[in-house]
Order: sequence, then C-alpha cells, then structure tokens
Amino acid sequence: MSVTAPDRSEARLPEAEGSDPLRVWFRFIRLNRRVTAAMAGELRGLGLSIPQFDALSTLTEREGLTQQDLAARLYVTKGNVSGLVDRLVEAGWVERRAIPGDRRSHALHLTPAGTALAARGIAAQKAYVTRTLGRLAPEDIAAFEGLVQRWRDVARADADDVA
Repeated sequence: MSVTAPDRSEARLPEAEGSDPLRVWFRFIRLNRRVTAAMAGELRGLGLSIPQFDALSTLTEREGLTQQDLAARLYVTKGNVSGLVDRLVEAGWVERRAIPGDRRSHALHLTPAGTALAARGIAAQKAYVTRTLGRLAPEDIAAFEGLVQRWRDVARADADDVA
C-alpha cells in the first residue's frame, strides 16, 4: 500500500486581501496563540499558569463562588476546576469556606497572598495589553471591539441554533 502526500494546493489559504473569512479566522487564531504565549511568559515570571491566573482574577471580581460557579465562568468542566482549586488552596492563595445550609459546596475566597498575586498578574496583563493593543488608535480599538462583539453575538446565536 502506498501513501501519497496530500495535495498542498488544497491546504493553502486563499490569496484574498484579508476579506476571506477563513483567512481572517486563521490570522485571529494565530494572534490568539501569540498573545496567549506572551502572557503565559509574563505570568510564569510571577509563578502562575494561565489557568491559575484566570481563577485568581475571576475571584477578584466575585469572591464566594462555588467551584461549579467558577467552572462556568472559566468555561471549563467542574472536574478541571477541582484540581486547579486544590492546587490554589495548597499554594495558600485560595481558601474554601463553608456555605451555611449547604454541606456539599464551599465558597472560594482569596487569601491575602492570593489577592496580592492576582493584583500583580492583573498589572502584568494590563502592561502587556497597553504595550500591544493599546498602541492602536482609539478609533481602531473601538472598531475592533464592535467587530468582536458582533462576532460573539453571531457565535452565540449559532450555538443556540445548534442546541
């Protein structure tokens, strides 16, 4: 049995001037990977992973979430967040507190060390965004925000149609 290489012409993106949605999609994905990798490096310098930072920064916005609530806000499964929270508790950044009347769930709260670390992570994130996206003209940022929100709305409608 012989194996032939795939036709590379089929795998190439169209040569359009950026107006092809698939080409824009690939550029967006590559940009996402680039900025995620850059932010991961910034956070590594603080001793944090991206999931740890996501959890800590989410808890700065709303403490007292259950693990299930946190999982929903992070768009991950409850199982994924369970191990993450265990590690945050072990590190001394998060504590579980009993919820009156609920023996099965616990409220998640930042410790003072977790609050301080989250603040450093948020400052690093803000600095990176300022150095990159913040260099664009205000009207470009506003236009980009509008496009992202419209794309989000279309994606939400598509998800609702599929469900």
